[in-house]
Amino acid sequence: MTDLDFTQVELQQLITHHIGNKLKEEKYSLSNETTVVKAETKDFLLKYFLNMLKAEEVYSFTHPVQLYQNDVFAAAESIFNDPANFIEASQNLAKLLYEYSVHPKIAEGELNVAFFSNTIFDGKNMDAIGVFKSEKNVPFLKMKNQKSRFVIDHDFGFEIDRIDKGCVIFKTQKIDGYRVLIIDNASRAEEAKYWKDDFLKVKPIANEFHQTNQFLSITKDYVTKKFSEEFDASKTDKIDLLNRSVDYFKTHDSFDKKEFEKEVLQDTGIIKSFRNFDQNYRSANNIDLEDAFDISHHAVKKQARVFKSVLKLDKNFHIYIHGNRELIEQGVDKDGRKFYKIYFEKET
Repeated sequence: MTDLDFTQVELQQLITHHIGNKLKEEKYSLSNETTVVKAETKDFLLKYFLNMLKAEEVYSFTHPVQLYQNDVFAAAESIFNDPANFIEASQNLAKLLYEYSVHPKIAEGELNVAFFSNTIFDGKNMDAIGVFKSEKNVPFLKMKNQKSRFVIDHDFGFEIDRIDKGCVIFKTQKIDGYRVLIIDNASRAEEAKYWKDDFLKVKPIANEFHQTNQFLSITKDYVTKKFSEEFDASKTDKIDLLNRSVDYFKTHDSFDKKEFEKEVLQDTGIIKSFRNFDQNYRSANNIDLEDAFDISHHAVKKQARVFKSVLKLDKNFHIYIHGNRELIEQGVDKDGRKFYKIYFEKET
């Protein structure tokens, strides 16, 4: 996992622009001067910008033709080369984001562009640029003591522990499109893609988190979509294969595809079916994975949440299956009623 440390970070410059939804004919408003931040507010602002960043999935800028044609990359390069370009580059970013704000569900909001120093990324001290969009303006209460009584009022603002969209661009690996961390608290619907895919145009770095996350996603898709279709597998069989897949990643520090196939898939027919599915999946989704890599246990923990191990029987029972497939049997009695027989040693 990439080393990330903001304990000594300093906010050198900040500017705020307002971005509307172009489709709704809302306007944008550009600032010509940097934003004033009170000294006592700066720590709260840094927490708002940076606390949600995780150095797990790391990205870099990309472009189908030439990297310098990626407009966000070009703006970042301009600022890194000469901080005097900060205001103009930030305005270019604001206008660019406005051009991509064309989905009806994209909310208007404030775009903050920040220039940081003393960020630690991958063990090195470097400058960084933050681009953050705040959309959800929520009410909050203010309680003021006025002599013999309190007065309760309200105002509107942004929650410190939740920023809507953001990215931090680190001044490293320029030739490969820098290194970028992303925040996006929107839903996974189509309208959410405009931030990462349309505006930023980034691709994931093939680190251990990405490799682990992607292979587990492929496995889950295979088991839930193709495995039962080709082998007439029961829900119990699917849950068992999902559990074995996750257990492999939980109990190994490194991944080897042939070893995975032997220990988890086991059957030669299933192995052949999985290889075909894996190859087609990677091709269709433009995914480049190694057949051997170090396992990220952060990615395993994240993916394990969506690997369903629950067998739902009508509305009466839920059976959680965590272990030995041979301890559960499925059948039909003489009256045609379906049943499961479960073996166990003791109640806990």
